[in-house]
Amino acid sequence: MKAIALEEYGSADDLRLIDLPDPKVAPGEVLVRVKAAGVNPVDWKLAAGYLDPIMEVRFPLIPGWDVAGVVEAVGFDAGEFAVGDEVFGYARKDWAQNGTYAELVSAPVRALARKPAALTWEQAAGAPLAGLTAFRTIKRVGLGRGETVLIHAASGGVGSLGVQIAVALGARVIGTASERNHGFLRELGAEPVTYGDGLADRVRDLAPDGVDAALDFVGEGAVDVSQQLLKQRDRVASVADAEASAKGGHYVWVRPDAHDLAALADLADAGKLSVPVDHALPLAEAAEAWRLSQSGRTRGKIVLTV
Repeated sequence: MKAIALEEYGSADDLRLIDLPDPKVAPGEVLVRVKAAGVNPVDWKLAAGYLDPIMEVRFPLIPGWDVAGVVEAVGFDAGEFAVGDEVFGYARKDWAQNGTYAELVSAPVRALARKPAALTWEQAAGAPLAGLTAFRTIKRVGLGRGETVLIHAASGGVGSLGVQIAVALGARVIGTASERNHGFLRELGAEPVTYGDGLADRVRDLAPDGVDAALDFVGEGAVDVSQQLLKQRDRVASVADAEASAKGGHYVWVRPDAHDLAALADLADAGKLSVPVDHALPLAEAAEAWRLSQSGRTRGKIVLTV
C-alpha cells in the first residue's frame, strides 16, 4: 500500500510517500480502505517527538488517527462490522506506528462507528478527534440545557464542533474568535466575542451574572480568564492547559469511544452537526497540510483524500 511515513522523528520536510506492507488485522479489529484522513496538530507534534515521554512510537511512522473509509476485511471476533460498511473513527492504538495517512489502516472496533450519511468522506474524516474532544470536554463540565457556556477558540476545528454540540444540548454559547470569524459563529448558533485584552469585560456585557461553564481549546490563559467569569470555578475544562487541574478545573485528553462517535453521527444525520472543511488535499501533499495546520490560520478542518 501507499502511505505517508517518517523514518525517524522529524517535520513536514521529512514526510515521504512510500510503499509499505498492508497492515495486519488483529482480533477485534477491521481493515479499512481509507477514503479520507483527518489532519490534526497532534499529528505533527507526535512526529516531532513532543509526545515521546508518554507514548510509544515505532518507525517507520505513518501519522494520523482520524479516518473515514470502507471496511475491507474483518478480524476475529469483530462482528460489529461487515465488509462494505462505511465507517469513521479515531483509530488511535496503544502505540503509534500504523496511522491513517495511508491507503489501508487496521482499526479496533472500539474506535469506529458507522459513517453518518449526512457527511461527505472529507467531513467524516475531520470529525472524530475534534468531535470526541469537544464532546468529552462538554461532558466533563456537565453542561446542561439552559446553561451558558463560554467556548475559547470557538471557530477552530474543535471549537466549531463544540459550539454545535452545546447548541444541540440546548445551551447558550458565547464563543471567542477573531472578528473575521464572527459571522461564522453566528451561523453555528453562538454569540461571538473578540478574544484578547478585555475579554472578561466583553463576556460580562453579554452575561452579567457570569457563565455556567467554560471550554478552553486554545490555552494562553483562557482557564484563568474563565475562572473570573464562572459561577463555579471548577466548571472549566481545557485541552490546551496542562495546569488546568492544578488550577481547580479539568485537563482533558481525548479517547477513542465508539458510543460517543455514534452520538456524533446521530447529530450529523439529524442536521445538528456539520464539519467545516477548510482544506482537502491529496495524500501526497501531507507536508503542505501540516504547514497549513501549523500556521494556525485555518477555520475548520484539514483533511487528506486517499
